[in-house]
Amino acid sequence: MTVIDVQKNPEALALTITARFDALPARVWQVWEDPRQLERWWGPPTYPATVVDHDLSPGGAVTYFMTGPEGDKHYGWWRVLTVDSPHRLEFEDGFADDSGKPNPDMPTMIVRVRLTAEGESATLMTVESTFPTAEAMEQLVSMGMAEGMTAAMGQIDTLLADPTT
Repeated sequence: MTVIDVQKNPEALALTITARFDALPARVWQVWEDPRQLERWWGPPTYPATVVDHDLSPGGAVTYFMTGPEGDKHYGWWRVLTVDSPHRLEFEDGFADDSGKPNPDMPTMIVRVRLTAEGESATLMTVESTFPTAEAMEQLVSMGMAEGMTAAMGQIDTLLADPTT
């Protein structure tokens, strides 16, 4: 398992997941930058993602849906805020309706991704999600966000080891 730490901090309204990968930051960055690679890990194993739009530049947008085991689809979007390839990415993340429009009934969060070289051949990836309110954090955490992200990030090692990507 690549995830080495999960921290829920209700005082800071933050959920932080840290993972370690046996690849350099430039290679780990590709799993965010390439929409076909992002699809292979963004959803938990039983909810694979399909990326519809992918503009990973400041002001850009990413839209996607995850398909559940019963064929149910769950839509989401990102609004890209900051990109510092291959070290940092920041985006607003939210739920969407089936047309891809943001769902105003669901909370959004700010996600900050940091890729830090660890030694000469590894990367520490920290994904911090911050929530607008304690209620929003509780709602999303109770929906299984920490477990889902941990399972999703657990798929990255296989992707990094694939010489065809």
